[in-house]
Amino acid sequence: MNRSCVTFLKRWMVFLHLLCWTSGAFIQAFGIFGMFKSQYGSIINTFKPHYASNCLIVTGAIVCCVCYLGILGSLRENHCMLISFYIVLFLLMLVELAMACIFLVVGREIDKYFEADFRHALDVYIQSTPTGNQTLKDEFHSIQARFDCCGVDGPLDWNGTLPISCCKLDPCNVFPIISWEEGCLGKLKAWFEMNFLSLGAGVVSIAILQTLCIVMSCPIMCNFRMTGRGYK
Repeated sequence: MNRSCVTFLKRWMVFLHLLCWTSGAFIQAFGIFGMFKSQYGSIINTFKPHYASNCLIVTGAIVCCVCYLGILGSLRENHCMLISFYIVLFLLMLVELAMACIFLVVGREIDKYFEADFRHALDVYIQSTPTGNQTLKDEFHSIQARFDCCGVDGPLDWNGTLPISCCKLDPCNVFPIISWEEGCLGKLKAWFEMNFLSLGAGVVSIAILQTLCIVMSCPIMCNFRMTGRGYK
């Protein structure tokens, strides 16, 4: 193998490791996206998906740092650094896949969590004092205004005391309030399910990309080591 081939393969390895670094940045982005999408914690509190999002953010940050080890190992032709990089990245990939499974499972099992939590939150809202449980009330109003819906199954859930967020008119200056007829339960389920499935699929895709980078890099490194050219 002549020196030009060695140089080309070395640059190709640096590019693959840089691609792994980019994947770490995407993992962080998915985690941050999940944090923003894990809203309404006062209403839906049976599960805490933001824990998985936090783990993705931390894992993505570690991947970015570890990938510098791979890039530096490629540039300095250091086998020890490269092997350490592959081992640590493999362990982090397992964490990523575990988090992706959590998002995918939550997305498919979402019906088990939502209805009881949502109905309980409505009962708490109705029984609260005018100044009590303000966070829960704000989240309920946000859901109804965002998804153009009213109550859990419909406006009858409010027992005749419709909040302003149920109103279809803008501005809402008509009494009695003309409300949305559709309940929020189905719309909120669909919204959460879509976001969790998207997060899970995105993280799995990034893990596959990282695997391809490792698979393509290892034979090159092994070839250099066997021939004694380029990497020492």
